[in-house]
Amino acid sequence: MTMMANGLWGRAVGALIAGLLLSMAAAMPTLAQSVRVTVNDTPITDVQISQRVKLFALEGNRGGTKGATEQLIDEAVQLSEAKRLGITVSNAQIDDAFLQIARNLKMSSDNLRQMLQQQAINSDTLKDRLRAAIAWNAVTEQAIMPQVQISDLELDQKAANQIEAYQGFDYILKEIIFVGQGSSARTGQANKYRSSFAGCDAAVDLSLNFTDAAVVDVGRRHATQMPEAIAKELAGLNVGGITKPRVVESGVSMLAVCEKTQAEDLTFIKSDLRADAGNSAMAGKVTQYLADLRKRAKIIYN
Repeated sequence: MTMMANGLWGRAVGALIAGLLLSMAAAMPTLAQSVRVTVNDTPITDVQISQRVKLFALEGNRGGTKGATEQLIDEAVQLSEAKRLGITVSNAQIDDAFLQIARNLKMSSDNLRQMLQQQAINSDTLKDRLRAAIAWNAVTEQAIMPQVQISDLELDQKAANQIEAYQGFDYILKEIIFVGQGSSARTGQANKYRSSFAGCDAAVDLSLNFTDAAVVDVGRRHATQMPEAIAKELAGLNVGGITKPRVVESGVSMLAVCEKTQAEDLTFIKSDLRADAGNSAMAGKVTQYLADLRKRAKIIYN
């Protein structure tokens, strides 16, 4: 009877200990992941924040806990807006973005995961940020980009203020190339050609007097399409003029002016200005859009 009682007691104690261990194990995730912030009912845990801090450190970002928390809040707001607009991000898109980062770092996806693990960073930490970035990019294209308007009149005025005197010409050009290595000898021959040059109509015939000299029709070019030094030199030439020899990859090159007209073509300057203005306007719109979303979001700090 005593032995039986002891056996029953031992099993009871064993069961009690096992139960306690199971209870502790069940309670551990709750203890390990305390919710620090809730954004539109989406929890942000201390584990997510600490992981993001480690990712920051790997990137050289000194934002710390505050910066990591704010970034996670922004991402939760961005994902919430993407969901409202019916935008979804597939795992394949995230995997592709992850692979692109690895390629930029000249490594494989597995090596990138290993690098993250060495810093105690779960690869999902990076993937979560990629998901938000992809979703927000889609939100930007769908909801913000259509709001960006660039004034053509304003661009014309800015372009006119930026254009220099030497950029106000349209040309029809021919390129004379002395092909081959040995730039000194080739430059000497090019200078000899230049001193005998009598206009574009005779350019090919003159080239036949030289070894490995070719004449190429460049066609119409505006000054803004050419490097500054060449555009300035061409501006000082009249029709029938030819530039000084320049060493290029294929040999030695000169440009002959076949036609030259005054034409303040602002297209190329406007293209750059439009891109800059668009990027600036877009950045402002995106910042304001996110700020408005945060104001409307239900953000609870615990």
